[in-house]
Amino acid sequence: MKAFVDLYNVSPTTLKSKEHFECLSINHGCAISLPSAPAIGLNRVLGLNSVKDLEEAHGWMNGRAGNRFFQINIDQVSPRTKDWILEKGLVEYGVGWAKLIYDASSAKLSEANPFLTRPVPVAEAMLFGSMVCKGFDFPSTLTPLWSAIVGKVGWSCFFALDGDTPVGSAAMYQSGTCAWLGGGTTLPEFRNRGIQKALIKSRIEHGLGNGVSTFAVETLAPAGGESNVSFDNLRKIGFRHAFNRKNFKL
Repeated sequence: MKAFVDLYNVSPTTLKSKEHFECLSINHGCAISLPSAPAIGLNRVLGLNSVKDLEEAHGWMNGRAGNRFFQINIDQVSPRTKDWILEKGLVEYGVGWAKLIYDASSAKLSEANPFLTRPVPVAEAMLFGSMVCKGFDFPSTLTPLWSAIVGKVGWSCFFALDGDTPVGSAAMYQSGTCAWLGGGTTLPEFRNRGIQKALIKSRIEHGLGNGVSTFAVETLAPAGGESNVSFDNLRKIGFRHAFNRKNFKL
């Protein structure tokens, strides 16, 4: 939640106005809306379980445009919250998302990265933003969104390299001893070659050196016995599956 609230806070005012980018903190969760982004992650309510908090988020989301989702760990909510989901007519969407955790105490990163990585300097912020947009199939108008986090307090951004050329990108947001990993993308022609594993390891190594003891990440939940490359890569590196959130569409 802190990562997404900060993403909103550091975004350019012009982008917020033009793209109708808005965010609302509610207790330990938040609601975030960026209608021009196709991704669920930027158009969702997360970290809320009580009917009171969800009701506030629902009222706020009703006034937003575009796709709108509630992400809820259905295994940890009360029967009243489940009834509220039905009363609001929220429709379950897709396979949901898995949350995975990596503990510093279990760090085992002796295997060398198959690709070289390096931090992104502020001078290459726009390149970083454009690569994230290409990887997520975002409109190029959202390049300033991801460019804005480069060099900001709490954020660490990385490129994966083919020679000297950036071909993958990733970000990490640190708050105290906890860190969230996100923004991991690879240019289409370089996928399935180990770039994401290299970027995950680089961020963990960087975080360990800066006092992070717990890393968190989210990806599509495995479903129906089908292979999920992102989930499988995280598990191989040492992330443990913590819980799933179901997606409910407003």
